[in-house]
Amino acid sequence: MSNRSSITEFLLLAFADTRELQLLHFWLFLGIYLAALLGNGLIITAIACHHHLHTPMYFFLLNLSLLDLGTISTTVPKAMANSLLGIRTISYAGCAAQVFLIVFLLGAEYALLTVMAYDRYVAICQPLHYGTLLGSRACVHMAAAAWGSGFLYAVLHTANTFSIPLCQGNALDQFFCEIPQILKLSCSDTYLREVGILILSCFLGFGCFVFIVLSYVQIFRAVLRIPSEQGRHKAFSTCFPHLAVISLFVTTGLFAHLKPSSISSPSLDLVVAVLYSVVPPAVNPLIYSMRNQELKEALRKLIQWTLHNQQ
Repeated sequence: MSNRSSITEFLLLAFADTRELQLLHFWLFLGIYLAALLGNGLIITAIACHHHLHTPMYFFLLNLSLLDLGTISTTVPKAMANSLLGIRTISYAGCAAQVFLIVFLLGAEYALLTVMAYDRYVAICQPLHYGTLLGSRACVHMAAAAWGSGFLYAVLHTANTFSIPLCQGNALDQFFCEIPQILKLSCSDTYLREVGILILSCFLGFGCFVFIVLSYVQIFRAVLRIPSEQGRHKAFSTCFPHLAVISLFVTTGLFAHLKPSSISSPSLDLVVAVLYSVVPPAVNPLIYSMRNQELKEALRKLIQWTLHNQQ
């Protein structure tokens, strides 16, 4: 019997059993979601409306904000609805859509963060070739490659995951549909095929991570050779936000999927999933705007213009 005919819905992990705590989780997630929508929306609007921000670095940042909006919108609204209504269910098609979108968006984001490391490397280590290596056409191609690789990665994982027979019930120990949780419901060793793909993905991800690390080794060496303190500060201010976002993304993702089974528990899995799927989209706008004077100035003008038009 196929998955589709044997399982029509999945049961997601409930945040709490009492109505009061369910409503608390709803309001907490609503606050985080609105913060992510506001922060990323402001960054997208500021970059789109200010011509002096039409540079490769901000073009990639705009794409990152779009991916963050998509990531948090894939998981949080359904979790809020379940908490508000006091239910746990998600349809089979809805679960497949969640898996596809979360893998697509997170895969594309990791690829984009790798591209952004290359952008910072060229800007600081090869500034004379920056306009040639990162022209508008090259930037569009690199961004499209990041989105495309995420899409292909998601198609592979989703098709493979939902072709595996499931016979261990339909309850998932997570607040959204996550591949490792679905594999726990598999009937036999057929899940090893998906595990093999996950291992291959880890190797590819490690290759991107090595590229990012080597890029930043060269960047820091170049920055430390800059004679003026002001020049070093300006160079570091464009690198540290990207480095902070990568660190948050990689550490939470690695811990979520490579933590020892001996310390695994539903509550810990829940916290870790929130850390890698909910927290980064909400805090990334803050990280990028905190040390970036150009972006802060553009956001200030955008807010002033908005307030002025409302008067």
